[in-house]
Amino acid sequence: MIILETLLSFIATFGFGVIFNIHGKNLLFASIGGAISWFVYALSLKFALSVPASMFIAAVAFSIYSEILARKLKTPVTTLVITALIPLVPGSGMYYTMYQVVTGDVDKALELGLNTLASAGSLALGVIFVSTITRRYYSVKLKLKNKKKLEN
Repeated sequence: MIILETLLSFIATFGFGVIFNIHGKNLLFASIGGAISWFVYALSLKFALSVPASMFIAAVAFSIYSEILARKLKTPVTTLVITALIPLVPGSGMYYTMYQVVTGDVDKALELGLNTLASAGSLALGVIFVSTITRRYYSVKLKLKNKKKLEN
């Protein structure tokens, strides 16, 4: 079942990539990022992790993929990150939260809203975590390279 869901995530991400005007091999690699994000998320859920924890792990995975690939393809990281994020966006959580508000079940709406917020926050934290580490790594690498040039 995870393989089918991963394939469908690839197709959905491909469609969004077309809408976002991504072309050529970048579209293919962006779609693979979406498939990776869903695969890691579904696999994390199989290991009985919570939804927010699974979202965080998936965000870290697709962010690492995007950071590495963006440098190889010489394309902006955001192009790859945003498309890889598409399968994990908690849109249904917002829908059901609003539905519960409209039907008057405030307790259920609050529960769903907090879960949705936790999921969205986990995605954001995962992306920020990898982005920060990557920027720091390349900053230190550049400083060492410049220092070595000055010594020669």
